[in-house]
Amino acid sequence: MEEKERQRTMINWILALVIILWIYILTVLKRARLDFWFFTLGSAGLFTIAIIVLQPLLLMPMQNAIAAVSGLLGNLTNTYTSYFEKGLLFISHGTTQMALYIDFECTGIIETFAFLSLLWFFPAYQFYEKIAVSVVGIISMFMANVLRIFIISQIIYWFGSNSYFVAHSFVGRLVFYAITLVLYFYVFTRSQVVRQKVGAFRYDDIK
Repeated sequence: MEEKERQRTMINWILALVIILWIYILTVLKRARLDFWFFTLGSAGLFTIAIIVLQPLLLMPMQNAIAAVSGLLGNLTNTYTSYFEKGLLFISHGTTQMALYIDFECTGIIETFAFLSLLWFFPAYQFYEKIAVSVVGIISMFMANVLRIFIISQIIYWFGSNSYFVAHSFVGRLVFYAITLVLYFYVFTRSQVVRQKVGAFRYDDIK
């Protein structure tokens, strides 16, 4: 136990030093007005730090939350039951009985961290705008994941457990990434075009 504790302490110190070095490099890039490298290293560094530091803390709450909200849809349609405390959905219809576990991939935590990392170093927004867009983005990606889980569950419910691979690997991912692409378009591409045209960011300019 003491050896593991020493190793954990050493890792924490190394991580802290890397974060300090990362911040220092960002300040140098900012002063040098190297915007591309500031955006690239900033986003990549923030994503990496979030995965290492925040992912272990947020993974289980996100699993439970997605299972709970997905379970509400299951109850409304009477097609599956949620055991959100364990991150499980139980589908039972006729001879089809299957338990779906909301795992690391299904939480969308990687995609959420990637979106936030890009957003917070994207130069088109002011600080308060980034806060507002972050909230909208987190909710959008959360609901996209809920919709993905719901669609996967419906396909399994109606077509049996043999449809799991197609439902999870193709249909569910297609739905989630289609919504993600729309979010990226409005947050990054369209907002940049609007700002270039009008010279300022306004929510009512984007319809």
